[in-house]
Amino acid sequence: MAKLPTDQVPLKEANIVGIDALRSLFTTNTSPVPAAAAAAPQSLGDPLSSLIDELDTTDHGLIMCMGKGGVGKSTIAAAIAVTLPEDLRSPCTEEVAVFQAFSRAIDESGRKFVVVDTAPTGHTLLLLDATGSYHREIARQMGENTNFTTPLMRLQDGNATKVLLVTLAETTPVLEAAGLQADLQRAGIHPWAWVVNNSLAAAEPTSPLLEQRAAGEIAEIDTVTDRYSQRTAIVPMLAEEPVGTSGLATLSRPR
Repeated sequence: MAKLPTDQVPLKEANIVGIDALRSLFTTNTSPVPAAAAAAPQSLGDPLSSLIDELDTTDHGLIMCMGKGGVGKSTIAAAIAVTLPEDLRSPCTEEVAVFQAFSRAIDESGRKFVVVDTAPTGHTLLLLDATGSYHREIARQMGENTNFTTPLMRLQDGNATKVLLVTLAETTPVLEAAGLQADLQRAGIHPWAWVVNNSLAAAEPTSPLLEQRAAGEIAEIDTVTDRYSQRTAIVPMLAEEPVGTSGLATLSRPR
């Protein structure tokens, strides 16, 4: 491995979006990066602790973290579970077993908090599709005049289920989360909150390069808060990975 040719691509001051940005990916900019105006703290959303405080007003419920792969769903789910503290569930293992495990998690959430770390978007939609198919079959068998509750009906109940869409302050993750939200809404499931994870703007860096990247996040955060979400939490990027219970607890501390 040591003898293989190696190229190093430096971190850029902005996300690589668009043709012009792609052309600059492999160019070396030796000029100093100009400092960007720091984002005002009031322009950002609430900390994760504010969402947890709202969730903790009841003694049970289903909390589902959804979003594009790689945005930190598992970390956010674990941070919430550690803070409540309750069960951390990750039922998305294989398609045959997913629905059974998911149904059990929904049933248990009627008695206690259950935090579900879902698979990436595509697998989550397959899970919801199976849930919808099961609902339609039960409705067909039971008839219109029979009282029953299916997993889909629990997901559609905003008092029983809180869906958190996790994203990064970058163009593609925000667009994918918005697409997922639209799919959920068509199924009658309305996300309760968005979580913007790993935010440099919330970390308030002092390096000129990182200040530039932080400034570039503001437009994406504004898009989330203004267009997609009525309740948004911003989780700052940490100097060290949040490993273990104590590390996860730092994510939910008030800013």
